[in-house]
Amino acid sequence: MDIQAKLFETALNIESPVFIDRIAFDREAGELHIHMDFKRGGRFDCPTCEEKACPVHDTTEKTWRHLNFFQYKCYIHFRTPSTKCSNCGVHLWIPPWGRSHSGFTMLFEAFVLTLAKEMPISKIAEFVDEHDTVIWRIVKAHIKKAYSNKDMSTVTMVGIDETSSKKGHNYISVFVDMMARDVVFATPGKDAETIARFSEELQNHGGNSKRISEVSMDMSLGFISGAGKYLTNASITFDKFHVVKLLNEAIDEIRRNEQKINPCLKGSRYLWLKNPSKLTIRQQANLQTLSKENRKLAKAYQMKLTFQDIYRCISDTETADFAIRRWLSWAVRSRLEPIKKFAKTVKTHYAGVLRFFESRLTAGLSESINSRIQEVKRRAKGFRNIDNFISMVYLECSVLSIPAFS
Repeated sequence: MDIQAKLFETALNIESPVFIDRIAFDREAGELHIHMDFKRGGRFDCPTCEEKACPVHDTTEKTWRHLNFFQYKCYIHFRTPSTKCSNCGVHLWIPPWGRSHSGFTMLFEAFVLTLAKEMPISKIAEFVDEHDTVIWRIVKAHIKKAYSNKDMSTVTMVGIDETSSKKGHNYISVFVDMMARDVVFATPGKDAETIARFSEELQNHGGNSKRISEVSMDMSLGFISGAGKYLTNASITFDKFHVVKLLNEAIDEIRRNEQKINPCLKGSRYLWLKNPSKLTIRQQANLQTLSKENRKLAKAYQMKLTFQDIYRCISDTETADFAIRRWLSWAVRSRLEPIKKFAKTVKTHYAGVLRFFESRLTAGLSESINSRIQEVKRRAKGFRNIDNFISMVYLECSVLSIPAFS
C-alpha cells in the first residue's frame, strides 16, 4: 500500500477487510474519487442484530460525498456488501463513514450541522454546492433521530410560549422544561390541541402529564383550556411579564385616546411603557411635564408602577393577595375604562396571577429561549416551512445527543 492510500485509510478510520483500492483525481471536474473494496472472503457484522462475522451475500455499488479535499469535491465509492445473517436474513452493511439511506459521509453531515447553527440553510447549500432540500434532509434526519431518544421522564415544571415562523404568520408553541432549561417540544399552533400533542409526546419519551405540577404561561384561552384538560395535576402560573404587558396595553390605549385631544402626547408612547429608572434624564423631564399636562395618563402610569411594586417587593402569598385586592379596588374606582378592563381580566384569572407568589415561575427562561429562536428566524429571514422552523428550534435550543457531533 502506498503512503497516500495509508493516509486516507487512517483519516477515514478504515479497518480490514475494507481497504482503499485506488484514488483518482479528475482535474477537469475538480473532484477527488476514493475507490474502496474489501478482501476476498471478508466478513462483516450484521447491521441489524450485530451478529459477528457474517458472510457476504452480494454487493451494491454506492457513492458518498465526503468533506472537500482542499477546494475539490471528494467522493467515496464502495462495493458495499450485504451480509447474510443466520438470525435476521440479508441486510446492506453500513460502513463506518456513512449513514443508512444517505449519500453523504458522517463527517460531511457533521460539518453541515455545525454550519446550520451559524448560517441559513440556503447559504450552506451554496457553500457546499448542494441543493437546499438536500441540506434540509440531512439536518432533519439527525434531529429526528436524536429527538426520538430524548428522555422526558423528569419533566415536572413546564413553561409555554408561542412565536411565529415569520412576522405575523404560522405560530408554533414551545414547551420548556423549567428545571433543565431545555426545549422539550415544539408544535404548530397556539391552541388547546398543542397541549394535547405535548401530553402525548411526553408519554412517548418516558414522561407523564400527570407528573406535571407547575405550568407557566400567558392568559391565552387555548392554553388555559388545554392545561385544564390535559395537565390535570398542574397549578397554573400566569407569567408576571405577560400580566404587566396587558397593563401596558391598557395604558397605551389611554394614551391614544388622550392624544386625540392633547397633541402634546404624540410620540410619547415609550415614555409611559418604561419604568422611570430606564429613562434618560431628558426622558424623565419630558415624562414629568407630560404628567402635568394629562392627569388621566399620569394616574394610569402611577397605577402601573404600584402594580409592579407588588411583584417586586412582596414575597409571600398572603400579603400579595391583600395588596392585589386593594389595587383592584383602586382600579375599579379609577374611572379609566382600559384599567377597569384590565382589572376584570385579573379577577377572572386571579388564582393564576396569585400563584406566582408561590411558584415564583416567570417567563424569563422562555423569553431567553425565544430570543434565540428570534435570532434563528432573523438569520433565515423567516421560514415558509413550519417543520423546518421547528427543526431549527430543536437544533438551537434543545439538548440533543446528535451522533454526527459525537
